[in-house]
Amino acid sequence: MAQYFSIHPIDPQSRLIRQAAAIARSGGVIAYPTDSSYALGCRIGDVAAAERIRALRGVDAKHHLTLVCRNLAEVGRYAQLDNWQFRIVKEGVPGSYTFLLPATREVPRRAQHPKRSTIGIRVPDHAVVQALLAELDEPLLSSTLIPAGEEHPLNDPREIRARYEHALDLIIDSGPCWLEPTTVVDLALEAPAIVRLGRGDISRLGLTATTS
Repeated sequence: MAQYFSIHPIDPQSRLIRQAAAIARSGGVIAYPTDSSYALGCRIGDVAAAERIRALRGVDAKHHLTLVCRNLAEVGRYAQLDNWQFRIVKEGVPGSYTFLLPATREVPRRAQHPKRSTIGIRVPDHAVVQALLAELDEPLLSSTLIPAGEEHPLNDPREIRARYEHALDLIIDSGPCWLEPTTVVDLALEAPAIVRLGRGDISRLGLTATTS
C-alpha cells in the first residue's frame, strides 16, 4: 500500500523530501505534483519501476517517457542539443514543456524511444519537484498521470490515492495541480514540431501552432 505524504507546495518539509527520495531510490514508483498535472516517477535506471509506469499508463515502449531534470545544465547531460535546440529549450526552462531530443549515452537504452533513440526532457517550475530532484541528485524518469484508457490527467491527490494506493509506493499530496499536461515539442527533427498543445504557451518558445 502506498505511503501518503502531505508536503507543502511552496516550502516542502525536508524530512518528507528525504523519505520520498529514499522510496524512489529503493525502486518505488511515486505520484508527485508538477507545474502542470500530477506525474508518475521512478529512478532513471530502474527497469522494473519503468515497466510499472508503462503498465499504469497503458502504453508501450514507443511512448516517450520523460526525464524530469533540475536545470538546463542537467538537460545537457542527458540530451544532445545543437545551438538552435538549446535556444528553444532555454526559453522553456523551467516551465510546463516537454522537449523530445536525441538522447546521450547517459540515458539507458530501455528509457529511449526504441527506433528514434530520443527521450523526453523537462524542467518543472514546482518547489516540491525541485527539492526532490536535489535530494535524489539525478532526474526522475516520469510520465503524466493519465490513467490507462483515459484522456485527461489526474490532479487531485485524494482521487489518486483512491485509485492507486495499492499500485504505487508513494503519493505526494501538495494540493491540486493544473488539469492540463505539458506542451510537447519535438526537437529531434530538422524543424520543431508541436506534438501536443498543453499548459505551456508555445509563443514563449518563439514557436507557433503551425510550426513544422
